[in-house]
Amino acid sequence: MTALDIDHADIMPTSVGMSPKNVVSPTGVAPSGRASTVTRYLTRKQKAAIIVRLLLAEGAVLSLQDLPEGLQSELIRQMSDLRYIDRATLKSVIDEFVQEIEDIGLAFPGGIEGTLSMLDGAISPSTAARMRKMAGVTLTGDPWAKIAGLDPELLLDILETESTEIAAVLLSKLKVSVAAELLGQLPGPRARKVAYAVSQTGSIAPNVVERIGRSLAEQLGTRPPKAFDDGPVERVGAILNASPAATRDEVLNGLDQDDTIFATAVRKAIFTFADIPARITPTDIPKITRDVDQAVLVTALVAAVDELEPVADFILNAISKRMSEQIREEMAERGTVKAKDGEAAMAAIVTQIRTLEAADEITVVTDEDED
Repeated sequence: MTALDIDHADIMPTSVGMSPKNVVSPTGVAPSGRASTVTRYLTRKQKAAIIVRLLLAEGAVLSLQDLPEGLQSELIRQMSDLRYIDRATLKSVIDEFVQEIEDIGLAFPGGIEGTLSMLDGAISPSTAARMRKMAGVTLTGDPWAKIAGLDPELLLDILETESTEIAAVLLSKLKVSVAAELLGQLPGPRARKVAYAVSQTGSIAPNVVERIGRSLAEQLGTRPPKAFDDGPVERVGAILNASPAATRDEVLNGLDQDDTIFATAVRKAIFTFADIPARITPTDIPKITRDVDQAVLVTALVAAVDELEPVADFILNAISKRMSEQIREEMAERGTVKAKDGEAAMAAIVTQIRTLEAADEITVVTDEDED
């Protein structure tokens, strides 16, 4: 007999009085000692209302907003109709409630949305999205709590595409830190319009705000999952980073002819051995060379002396004097290296740079940083 049992209408054999004068116990005797003449039975809805009232009186925090609105309304009606409950009746209701709880061996969430939430991470996003669409899931609970837990990138998309009024409500319902970060990512004119619209939200009725939240939550919940974690620019850039220089140049030249804007974005995403002096600070070079096999480093620097001597000098000047002298000696002993070997060694250093960047151990300077 939990709060979810409020929708059951079956009659249960526990009696209750309706005023201090006719409160009765299961024996049919009022507290004053007089026999009661006005009695009625408790339904499961009434028992659920009693349990909720008792829990609230004990200071329990109940998430009743997760119930469908119809059940919340029914709970209010039941609690407003009940007046006084005698101790014996209360004990009987509590005993029955405890017994039902103890008899539960395993509980399931109930409903598609609850099940999908429980299985989050265990099933594929595409399957979850398809099940939501097939079931026509209706969102329950506080929609804004669900929205607050979503990826900020999804929220940024809403701020950019929805009307300024909707965007203003969304921004107002988020944590200040999150809202500030998202506002900072909007283009200037759009950010100013949304910020002004926030100043006009004071008169919006609470039910309107809830409807907006419910609509946004359902809209975001039914969006198809992304097949790739990175965008096309990042994916093409990563592929070309690992490609031979000749292949990289040929592909970029072709992209310039097909889509100049895309080609320009890909060029910015690419990081090559030649970019090291411009995009890596000298203090980060020791971190990069530390975990690179010294034979690989020597091979890359020997190959660089022929075509990219400024890069070789930049690296050698950024490491300790003793190590620099040692590597220069090994470079002199190594002599000429094959172009294929030199390119592979340079690629290994670039891979190490990307690894350290992903771990936030170094920072790769971008064009925006330079601006």
